[in-house]
Amino acid sequence: MLTFHNFIKNYGSFNALNIHDLNIPDGAHWIKGENGSGKTTLFKSLAGLLPFEGDVILNNNISAKRNPVHYRRLVNYSEAEPIYPTFVTAKDLIRFVGKAKGASRTQQDEITELFQINLYADKPCQTYSSGMLKKLSLGLSFLGSPQWIILDEPLITLDGHARQLLFQKIHNEVTRGVNFLISSHQLIEHTELKIDQTYSVENKTLTRY
Repeated sequence: MLTFHNFIKNYGSFNALNIHDLNIPDGAHWIKGENGSGKTTLFKSLAGLLPFEGDVILNNNISAKRNPVHYRRLVNYSEAEPIYPTFVTAKDLIRFVGKAKGASRTQQDEITELFQINLYADKPCQTYSSGMLKKLSLGLSFLGSPQWIILDEPLITLDGHARQLLFQKIHNEVTRGVNFLISSHQLIEHTELKIDQTYSVENKTLTRY
């Protein structure tokens, strides 16, 4: 379970989000919202990339504020439009993130092959297409032993085959007890992926849809 306690995100004097008390149960959840509604701000805050007031707690005992290192090991994130240093390779990033997340070399190699990152893993990121960057970002989000994986617009630039691979991987992880927050402007059919609940980011807060 993911629990918000008086969560407030401000940019200077501008208030972007207020989520006072909300519990998101285990499962795979679709986060909807218009462009500019605050979905990415919410996701980056949950991933530990942006500061915020209040707290977010995993499983009633792991606090983003009091246990930040432990919390971040358990929450993985894939950006909507990933950008990496131009000179590093996919292999460099997989090894670096894998070490930080406690992922075995076997898991790193399996992820690399699953998302076909192995086809370009030794080339620098400056040579990658948007689809290649997206697959790399998605692959990185599965490394380690996360309890929650946050996917921001994961279907952007993915072809049909890669989309099915991703849905199958999510399904497999859900059966193992991993939970997901997924935003997508593209329709996710129930036959492709079982969504447990849908939430909406609007009016500067998060509510069940």
